[in-house]
Amino acid sequence: MKGLEICRSFYNEFGAPMLHEQFPEYEGLIAVGLVGSGSECYGFDDEISKDHDFEAGFCMFLPDEDIIDRQTAFQLERAYSKLPKEYMGLKRSILSPAGGNRHGVIRMSDFYTEKVGSPTGDLSSAEWLTIDEFYLSEATNGEIFRDDCGAFTLIRNKILNMPEDIRLKKLAGNLIVMAQAGQYNFKRCLDHGEQGAAQLAVVKFAEAGMRTVFLLNRAYMPYYKWSFRMLRTLPLLSSLADSFEFLITSDNSLQTAETKYFIIEDIASMIIDELQKEEITKAVCGDLEKHAYSVNDFIKDSEIRNLNIFSAV
Repeated sequence: MKGLEICRSFYNEFGAPMLHEQFPEYEGLIAVGLVGSGSECYGFDDEISKDHDFEAGFCMFLPDEDIIDRQTAFQLERAYSKLPKEYMGLKRSILSPAGGNRHGVIRMSDFYTEKVGSPTGDLSSAEWLTIDEFYLSEATNGEIFRDDCGAFTLIRNKILNMPEDIRLKKLAGNLIVMAQAGQYNFKRCLDHGEQGAAQLAVVKFAEAGMRTVFLLNRAYMPYYKWSFRMLRTLPLLSSLADSFEFLITSDNSLQTAETKYFIIEDIASMIIDELQKEEITKAVCGDLEKHAYSVNDFIKDSEIRNLNIFSAV
């Protein structure tokens, strides 16, 4: 059974009764779920995941102190700590009074401030352009088991819905990195005999390409160690995961390098097809750089459109 399922079961069996019996006046104000850091929040946990920070638990997201005060929050934390210390063979950790816990009582405002820098999920254009997407991913992953008043979900939905102009700016920036690193510099570096630089170029191409695929799927790319795992689950272009993996794990011998050239162009072609299907490029060619500037031209907000094309990468 996956960690998320175990945590949901633990909440249903012990957490929900605890809230209903001991805090009936507050249970409708508390959002409960499992969101944030950890492979279990993505459903990517396995036997190796159990070596650290893996347990049955859940988060109780509280509104601000004017609605649920510190004393009640402390009582909730104590009640949570008294729940069974082991569940389905997993031992629960001792909660730290200094904070920093993944489970237990967490203020909604603290959670979202830690992840995206805003307690309400309202982000400026500059913040949207500069926040690393794995933070946006951690703020919106997992599952909410209950949110009767909808306060937590309201903020969550704000972050899930990246503004279209921001998405286009990020696409444009990543497309031009792909063009320069993969379609141009990879071969030139090899021609100069710079094997290390060539491999760096292909890694940059692959990373920008993966970010592009996530953006085309309107999804946030998670922390790098989960990026390939999640890429393989996406509706669009998930098949490119194997191509990206080959590019960054293979050598640059003469024959392999030639194969890489073809793979790079194949990836570019498939991405251009998606751009054209979305009707967010007017360029008619295989040059990703031209498509990058064409995508940028579709940005409606002139301030965002006129920013340096690399401003979002």
